[in-house]
Amino acid sequence: MPNTEPMTQRVELATVMDRLAVDGLITEYAVAVDDGDWEAYRGLFAPAGRADYRSAGGIEGDARQVADWLAESMRLFPMRQHLIVNRRLRFGILEQDTGDTAHVQADYVNPMRFAQDGAASAAPDFVCGGRYTFGLTRTYDGWRLSEVVVREKWRRLPEPAATR
Repeated sequence: MPNTEPMTQRVELATVMDRLAVDGLITEYAVAVDDGDWEAYRGLFAPAGRADYRSAGGIEGDARQVADWLAESMRLFPMRQHLIVNRRLRFGILEQDTGDTAHVQADYVNPMRFAQDGAASAAPDFVCGGRYTFGLTRTYDGWRLSEVVVREKWRRLPEPAATR
């Protein structure tokens, strides 16, 4: 009877390495948005990668278009901090090779601080939350985003100042 243990161990190790790489890519996504590093943001996407922020009042388009829109709209929020949690990962099949695609569904909470005169203010936070869907593709350069879809479920806006 052939010993399949070394092959099984290699497959399991490869799966663990892919999980770590996908998790790292999702973290890099959050850091790029929070830090306003739009060049890094664009670099996370596969050449045909797209993002859809329409449920949060944004746009849908290719990574360049969306990065340009984010760069402009995030000026309102000089302080932002994504928290992406509850990541559920599934690997898929592309061209008959197991593991060439991945699908991640993850919840997020995103507190942001409004700008006042171009800087972070003491104004109350704007906080939103929802769920991301990330589509990923294995490329020669590693895992890249093929799709990002934001499904905003809730938001809390600052309460208006009390009138006297």
